[in-house]
Amino acid sequence: MRDAPLSDIYLPGTPPIPLILRRSARARRITLRISQLDGRVTLTIPKRLAEREAMAFARSKEGWIREHLEARGEDIVVGLGSALPVGGRMVQVIAGTGRSVRIGADEIAVPGPADRVGARLGAYLKQVARDRLAGACDDYAARLGRRYSRITLRDTRSRWGSCTSDGGLMFSWRLIMAPPEVLDYVAAHEVAHLAEMNHSPAFWAGVEEIYGPYKAPRGWLRKEGNQLHRYKF
Repeated sequence: MRDAPLSDIYLPGTPPIPLILRRSARARRITLRISQLDGRVTLTIPKRLAEREAMAFARSKEGWIREHLEARGEDIVVGLGSALPVGGRMVQVIAGTGRSVRIGADEIAVPGPADRVGARLGAYLKQVARDRLAGACDDYAARLGRRYSRITLRDTRSRWGSCTSDGGLMFSWRLIMAPPEVLDYVAAHEVAHLAEMNHSPAFWAGVEEIYGPYKAPRGWLRKEGNQLHRYKF
C-alpha cells in the first residue's frame, strides 16, 4: 500500500512555519523530522489520523522546532554581495569583468548579468571541484595501487561520496566549499573502497595509510557539513 501524497500546512507564529504532512499506512504514531539540509519540517502520521491531531502535536513541539530551525540558520541565495565559503574560507561575491570567474583572497568576481551570477558561480565551482577531486583521486589511487573507472559529481544530500563495485567514484561538488583537507579526506575515503568495499578495520587502516590521520576532517563533515547545503545557486 502506497503512502498518501504530501500536503503543506502551517504552524502559526512569527514567522509561520511550513509543515509537510505525510500520511503513511505503515505509521503507528506521529513522528516529527527536521531536515538539516533544507530545514523542511515533516510530520508523518497514521493514514486515518485527523489533521487537527497532527497540528496539536506540532504545536506541542513548537519551541523545539523553532530552536532547531534557528540553530540551522536560513538558506542563502547566492548572488552579488553574498558571502560563501570556497576552500574553507569566506569570500564575497562581486561583479566581475571579462569572461572568466576570478577568485582572490577574500572576493570572487563573477561577470555577466546579476540574475545569472548564482548559476554561473555554481557552474564554476563544479568545474573546480571536478579538477580538485580528480587530482586528489589520482594521487590516492596511485598510493593504493588501484585504478578507478570514472568520477561523477552530483549535488547529493545523504552522502559526500560513494564507490561502485566497478570502480566508479561519485562526489558531492559542494566539497569544494569545505576546507581542502576535508575534500582530500573524502577523496581518500572513496578511493580506499577500491580495495575494501566495507567499513572494516582493514578499510580504515587503508584510509590512514594513503591519507594520514582522518578524525579531524571526518569530524568537520559531521559537525559542519550540512551548512554547505544552505547555499542556493
